Amino acid sequence: MKNLDKIVSLPRALSKLGICSRSQAEKLIFEGRVKVNSKICRNHKLRVNLYKDKIEVDGKLVEPKQFIYIALNKPRGLVTTTKDEKNRETVYKCFEGFDLPYIFPVGRLDKASEGLLLFTNDTEWANQILNPQAHIEKTYHVKINRKIEHDLIEKILSGIETKEGEILKVKSIKILREGTKTCWLEIVLDEGKNRQIRRIFETLEIEVLRLVRVAVGNLKLGNLKKGEFKILSEQEIESVLTSYNNFSSDNFK
Repeated sequence: MKNLDKIVSLPRALSKLGICSRSQAEKLIFEGRVKVNSKICRNHKLRVNLYKDKIEVDGKLVEPKQFIYIALNKPRGLVTTTKDEKNRETVYKCFEGFDLPYIFPVGRLDKASEGLLLFTNDTEWANQILNPQAHIEKTYHVKINRKIEHDLIEKILSGIETKEGEILKVKSIKILREGTKTCWLEIVLDEGKNRQIRRIFETLEIEVLRLVRVAVGNLKLGNLKKGEFKILSEQEIESVLTSYNNFSSDNFK
């Protein structure tokens, strides 16, 4: 996961080198701000060798940067994007004032959700986590506005059909604790459909009061405070990919 592919498109090269996203790279190329081997290149389809070709952006030589892996405890109210067209505050607010290279979120949490959100500049590591065939488990603690019966838990486990006809499933669900009018559940997903948990409960006409991601793979949120982040250790980096590492490459053929 730490070795860059040698021959890639120029936008992908800039992304892999931690400069910017591929879409941002295409804009830089179009504007003539990128040179390859001392010549301005406006061809975003050009393929380059990351180890042999000389790549410059705005006259500065671009060299492979050390990969970085970050865990953030995302607060509610922030959107998971680099820049929001509605000018809402984004998760990058949590990194203001820190000298970090270009990083991007690995997956997302919606504005109302909170908890463990990963960032990196290592596209291969991110793709391994996001690969739907790898079934990386993600664990959530979910507070709903009512108690829940055993038969409803079984119904959720068997799959909930939305109004659009899509079947949404969870890998596991259990009650953590109950109040008089609310209930905390632990839900584990091994697939990454958009707003999956919220859509399940919307279909059941149950309100989700809080949704907190507490683990990705074997990496746990732990005692990380809201809005704070930490650099992951080598062991923590590998712990995210536990499911992926146990998944046979033959299944991708």
